[in-house]
This record gives sequence, structure tokens and C-alpha cells, in this order.
Amino acid sequence: METLSSPAVLLLVEPDPVQAESLLSALRKAGHAVVHAATGQLALKAAATDRFSVVLLDSDLADKPGMEVLASLRQGQSAPEVIVLTARGSVGSAVEAMKAGAYDFLMKPVPPEKVLVSVRNALERHQLSGTVACYRKSNRTGFQTFIGSSPAMQAVYRMVESAAASKATVFVTGESGTGKEVCAQSIHHLSPRAGEPFVALNCAAIPKDLIESEVFGHVKGAFTGATADRDGAARQADGGTLFLDEICEMDLNLQGKLLRFLQTGTFQRVGGSKTEQVDVRILCATNRDPLAEVEAGRFREDLYYRLHVIPLGLPPLRDRERDVLEIATHLLTVFAKEEGKSFRSFSPEVGQMLLNYDWPGNVRQLQNIIRNIVVMNDGEQVVPEMVPPPVGGRWARPHGFRRETPVASVSPAPSAQLSSIRPLAEVEREAVETAITLCNGNVPKAAALLGVSPSTLYRKKQAWDGSDGTAA
Repeated sequence: METLSSPAVLLLVEPDPVQAESLLSALRKAGHAVVHAATGQLALKAAATDRFSVVLLDSDLADKPGMEVLASLRQGQSAPEVIVLTARGSVGSAVEAMKAGAYDFLMKPVPPEKVLVSVRNALERHQLSGTVACYRKSNRTGFQTFIGSSPAMQAVYRMVESAAASKATVFVTGESGTGKEVCAQSIHHLSPRAGEPFVALNCAAIPKDLIESEVFGHVKGAFTGATADRDGAARQADGGTLFLDEICEMDLNLQGKLLRFLQTGTFQRVGGSKTEQVDVRILCATNRDPLAEVEAGRFREDLYYRLHVIPLGLPPLRDRERDVLEIATHLLTVFAKEEGKSFRSFSPEVGQMLLNYDWPGNVRQLQNIIRNIVVMNDGEQVVPEMVPPPVGGRWARPHGFRRETPVASVSPAPSAQLSSIRPLAEVEREAVETAITLCNGNVPKAAALLGVSPSTLYRKKQAWDGSDGTAA
């Protein structure tokens, strides 16, 4: 009998010395470490002290029934896979063994090659079971300020943790409202720079003629309105992290200056001649496909490869399974407390409504919907009648949109019909401005309800404001 040593991978429970020697030889030639026990009692003693991945168990033991040993071996979370060997097999005994937790059932005499195949498959299953158990143990319902336990977010959490310890640039991509700035803040807070500044700059929200000053600062007199020297985001973030959101909106000329800044760590303020140096880590984000922007000539290829060191994609809310309910419940609790309301839960019908909706505006849109529910209603439970469109109810036509009511008995002349057609640009501008007004100037909220990116609305507003100014 082999010494019951530790550690071991396989346990062979075989009372016949000849059979045991044959199997031990085949298994060891295949590279496996094997412990041999001739009785059920020795097998259980070995399993109590060592952790085995696979046990080959002869069911015909002198001291204990084989099924009793099998049941004992299969107890516990890290139980080994058990392959039952028997010389008196039947369909009934095979079924009994499988019900007791056996991985395989082999009739003796069994060729060594068949044993090795079964062992290999059992090892793969054991390793997979261990991976799944480890995943479940480490499965998190939230991370930093993120909320959600879906597999998609577990992958994000792991990437954030890995990226945080590095100095490398992280390029965050994802639809509008998926939490790209939250992701950047999480990376910063977990990094060695956590005690230093975190400065966020939205490249889509700043006019092109001012963004260079916002990034690098300016000196007094550099342009009209520059009444004093001003630090830019790069200087403000010295020692910490600079987050450039919607970086694909950055002007091509400034992209070249940003590339030089990334390569050298130096810059010049607008209107200045002095070269300054800072130590910042760059994180950036976009809701576009950056490589498509490169191919379209709107984003520098050399800058793309400089920034795209650690790509991190955030999943849309519709791909996060039941995370929407976890986030909605958290928001309901927070907003109810803020507004002094008594909401505690959602009815099953409302829960299903939240799960069925596609959430084009992602978490930002969900925030607005829950805030609307809390402000406009009260009660302990949210019921379907409280859920505003487009998630619940039907779209009400916003005030300000004209609705023509056709009259069946009167058909307007063709000329009158043609005169009612308005330019598409005019209709679009009216729709956008009305949406922004109804959202009290909240452009991201209006964008979510219109189903477009906030940067799209900012660009259109800038273009319209510029045209109005020219006309004036």
C-alpha cells in the first residue's frame, strides 16, 4: 500500500494489489500523482487530510459498502469527482452510483486507456467546478459607486482593479449614460494617485475655440476675456488623474498638442511661451467607436494608439440582466429619502416593465425615470400607473408641439398641403429646443429622451447659436 502522503491529486481505492499496480503504473506514466488506499476506511482517512481532484473507487470493498464511501467523498464544497470501478455492474447499480454523485461508472476489467480518458474528463470538470465556485464566492453586487452583479459588470470590476494599479492610459468606451466617468473615478480612487486631484473635462461641452485653454490654461491677454493667467485642467490635475470625456469630439489641431503632451509631459499655455511640465495620468472616454473615427479622419491614428493602451468597454444597461432592478431599487431608496417620500419597493408589474424596456439612455435615463416617479407620486410601492413614458403609459405629446387634426369632410387644396410642409432642419431644431425646455435645460436628459447622444445636442446648439450670432 502507498503511503498516504500530501499533497495528492488522485486517490485510487482498489483492494486488489494486481489491479492497483496496473492502474497506478498507467496513471503515473500519464503524469498524475496518485495515492493508493486498499480499504474504504483508509480512503476516507486520506480524503480527510488531503484534497483530491479525482477518486477512482472500487465499489466492492471488504470493510465498507462502496456507495457509502462514495456518499462520504461527495460531501462538502470542494468534493472530488468520483469514478466508480466495479466487476459486478448492472444498469441499476450504475444509476445508483450516478444518483449518489459519481462522475463515471466503469466495468472491470477496464483498459488503462479508457481509465485515462475518464480521469482527464473528470479533472476538467473538477477544475471548471472550482472556477465557478470561486466566481460565485467573489461575485459582487457592487463595486466602488457601481451597482450591479451581472457577469458583464463582474468583468468590468476586475478590469478596473487591474488597471488601477498601473500607470497606463485607459480608454473607456460605452454608450451615453453607461457610467464612463464613474468608471474613471473608480480607477483613480483605487490607484496610488487616490489622494491627488481627479479632474474631469467634457470635450463635447466646451466650444472649440476655448477647449485648448480649458486643457492647458492661458496667460493674461491671450484672447478677449483673458484678464488673468489661468491654470488649465492639466495643471490642476498635476500628481493626479486627468479624465477627458468624449475625447473624439476634440478638434484635430488640439489632438496634435495633446499627443505631444502625452509623449513629453510638457505643454504651453495659450498665448504663452514658457514650457511647463506636470505629472498626470490620462484616462479618456467616448461613446463612439474610436477606430471608426480614425478611419473617417476625425481622430488622429497616432493619438488613438497612444491612448488605446487599456481598452475598457462598459456594457449598456440592456445587457446587464437584472442589474436594472438593483440600480432602480437603490435609486428609489435614495430619492425617496431626499424628497421625504415613503417609497420602499416596486410592484412585480413595474419590475417587469423595467426589465422589458431597452433603456437607450442607460443608467442616466433610469435615474431620471425613478426621480420622476418619486417627485410626482407617493406611497410605499411603485405601481404601473406611476411609471412615466416611455417606460410606462403612452407618450403624451409635449406642450409646444403642434398637432394637426384632420377633418374628414374637408380636404385642403394641394397648394395648402404643400405650404404646410416645413424644412426638416426647422422641425428638428424646434423638437430639440422644446425637449431641452421641457427638461429644464438638462441637455443629457433631453438627449436620453430623444434617443441621441448629449454631444450631438451640444454640437447642434453650438451650430445654431453661431448661426444666430452671425445673422445678428
